[in-house]
Amino acid sequence: MTDVLWLGGPPGAGKSTVAERLARRYGLRRYHADTRTWAHRDRALAERIPAAERFERLSPADRWAAPVDELYAMALHHERGPMVVDDVRSLPPAPLTIAEGTVVTPRVARALPGRAALWLLPTPELLEERLAQRELCPGPLALYRRVAEVVEDEVRASGAPFLSVDGDTDIVRAVEDRWARQLAAGPHAAGLEERRALLREANEAVVAQYNGFFARPWAPDGRDTAVAAFSCGCGDTACTDRVERRIAAFDQAGP
Repeated sequence: MTDVLWLGGPPGAGKSTVAERLARRYGLRRYHADTRTWAHRDRALAERIPAAERFERLSPADRWAAPVDELYAMALHHERGPMVVDDVRSLPPAPLTIAEGTVVTPRVARALPGRAALWLLPTPELLEERLAQRELCPGPLALYRRVAEVVEDEVRASGAPFLSVDGDTDIVRAVEDRWARQLAAGPHAAGLEERRALLREANEAVVAQYNGFFARPWAPDGRDTAVAAFSCGCGDTACTDRVERRIAAFDQAGP
């Protein structure tokens, strides 16, 4: 399966927003690597990857107190790349998939050549602004900065295509313009019901991500009250709404 558009970049680059808007607008399947984090960690544990085993052994407090090099190793940035390839390869061939995530690297895109690939690289000023908006503790902040540095170095060293993101440009429109031919070619969702099904699929991946987190032996209680932002499931190609809903209530709710 090679009908995929790859979209990568560091945290805070706007990947998720771009992917969601374009997937809605064109009736595409959206693969968000972040929603596979815990599934990938379970796979890494099954493969006895030492950094994954150490991550699970440590308490959250001890984990985030580790040096940034150790945090980066435990993030499994490189190990998750082949897992993303396996995930995307297993998806149906239609409609066209837009696959995005920080672990989508030039090496990932080469392993499963798709229709196009693009990376969003925020300016240093914008990166710091967006990380500040997340109100991160020192450990996660140091990790995100390191990941951003690694991603940009990988993209520039490989000569991969990228867009510089400064916060002023309409990045959704910029990516849409860059991929105009590929987006127009499709294949797209056949109609309203398929568009709704694709949105439901993306929302179910969010639920699976939360379930994977709360299944960890060190995770706090809170699944019954946890709230997430979901894509509105109306299927309107112009809709950009996000809907907050309790994870535990998702299965009982309609679109």
